[in-house]
Amino acid sequence: MRLRVLSRLLQIQRVLVQHRLSEIILAAHLFRPLRFAFLLSPTAWFRRGHRGGRGERLRLALEALGPIFMKFGQTLSTRRDLLPPDIADELEKLQDRVPPFSGTDARHIVETAYGRTLDQVFAQFEATPLAAATIAQVHCARLHTGQDVVVKIVRPGIRTLIERDIEVLYALARLASRYWPDAHRLRPVELVQEYEKTILDELDLMREAANAAQLRRNFSDSNLLYVPEVHWDYCRKNVMVLERVHGVLVNDLDELHKRGADIQRLAENGVEIFFTQAFRHNFFHADMHPGNIFVLLDDPQQPRYAAVDFGIVGTLHPRDQYYLTENFLAFFERDYRRIAQLHIDSGWVPAQVRVDELESAIRTVLEPIANKPLKEISFGQVLLSLFAAAQRFDARLQPQLMLIQKTLLQIEGVGRQLYPDLDLWKTAQPLLRQWMKERWSLRGMARSARAELPDLLQALKQLPPLAERMIHRAADGRLRQPVDTRDIELLRQEIRLAARRRDITLAATTGALAGIVWLALAGQPVWPGYLMLLASAVGFFSLRR
Repeated sequence: MRLRVLSRLLQIQRVLVQHRLSEIILAAHLFRPLRFAFLLSPTAWFRRGHRGGRGERLRLALEALGPIFMKFGQTLSTRRDLLPPDIADELEKLQDRVPPFSGTDARHIVETAYGRTLDQVFAQFEATPLAAATIAQVHCARLHTGQDVVVKIVRPGIRTLIERDIEVLYALARLASRYWPDAHRLRPVELVQEYEKTILDELDLMREAANAAQLRRNFSDSNLLYVPEVHWDYCRKNVMVLERVHGVLVNDLDELHKRGADIQRLAENGVEIFFTQAFRHNFFHADMHPGNIFVLLDDPQQPRYAAVDFGIVGTLHPRDQYYLTENFLAFFERDYRRIAQLHIDSGWVPAQVRVDELESAIRTVLEPIANKPLKEISFGQVLLSLFAAAQRFDARLQPQLMLIQKTLLQIEGVGRQLYPDLDLWKTAQPLLRQWMKERWSLRGMARSARAELPDLLQALKQLPPLAERMIHRAADGRLRQPVDTRDIELLRQEIRLAARRRDITLAATTGALAGIVWLALAGQPVWPGYLMLLASAVGFFSLRR
């Protein structure tokens, strides 16, 4: 173990003891190799430190350890499937309480990035930052064209600090994997890998600018969400320039009421924006806390959201979109067996789990929620409860679902803060049902088949040369390799399954194209066209099963 990592581990141990979190050291065995230092520490003997609940003490300890651990706590708060509720609630309160770096440093970074003096780039640049966070800070400026902009600048030296503390987090994760009994289920090393990817992506402001541009394009014709314009000529890896948005922060309720905003419409629009991003666009802003959301009140009766900070975005696999939607719809119909079967079909729980046992566990957890009034039901809590019910069945962690759960909880929190009587189901149900209808419509299936057709044709083109090479290798005796006889039957099964899937895909695609052509040419009678499309749909459905 490197000396700097060892020194940092001892510092972390000291902070944990100061905050009366020594039970973490003893219970999780994270510092077993360093337990002598714990036993020799006077702070461990006297146990003096902060009062309060364990969640609050853990939050304060992370703040004392610095911005990287604060950021890790924020990320960990999204994994409610891993944390007790009291700790998850406290970690959500972590904010980027970091002092800004100097205007002189900001000026130097900008001039180095552009290779020009600040006056040549901007007509005006405010040295005092508008906001400061862990990764970057934001300054107001004005272009020579007269446009008001904000300039986001990555902190100097932040990458070195991140790399040091990431190395420490990996050391802690490896200790946990070795000594913590629950490590096989919670996978601490994978958690750190997930965090490392997220935070390193946030360092690349060109990536964030691309996210903003995509989101702006998705809502270009919408009156629900406004995304500021990216000034690409001024964007670099560590500097980004965006149009400045003048609005009211979404949690400034006094100002919103004072200016006559339609609060109920604003809350319902927030829910619609989220489900539109997650299911129709499959590209959602995944850091929608109140500090990143403004309200434009050009027309108070038609308030419009404006989003900033696009460092974290999320996408979902179409399969996960489908299973999430079906889970929500089944929950509100109290079809718990359907939910259990969906968990098994999706691979979220192992295939050998008995449906009736999983159904019973899900019913036990969800029935109390389902008995509440609709306006009190949280989509995020439904997801969290589903994951909790599946844990005892060795459910596999799904990082891509944790991000959407975090965003959903944020949107719900903002919506209910604005309008406590918000009925999410009333707003979300039509959107989910319409998405499912479009997905299984003839037009949707035809669009899916058309999108997959080039890949299928390309695969078919490669078959003849591949077969020729295999024949030559067989003739030369190069295919003869020692094979473990225990694997022969498994290999045969895989070959048969692959061949069956290939044949079904080819037949279903051909049937879909034939049906579309028959209907497009107005063939008579029309029923053969619909029959071919129906047969194709059955084929595609069998592949999904």
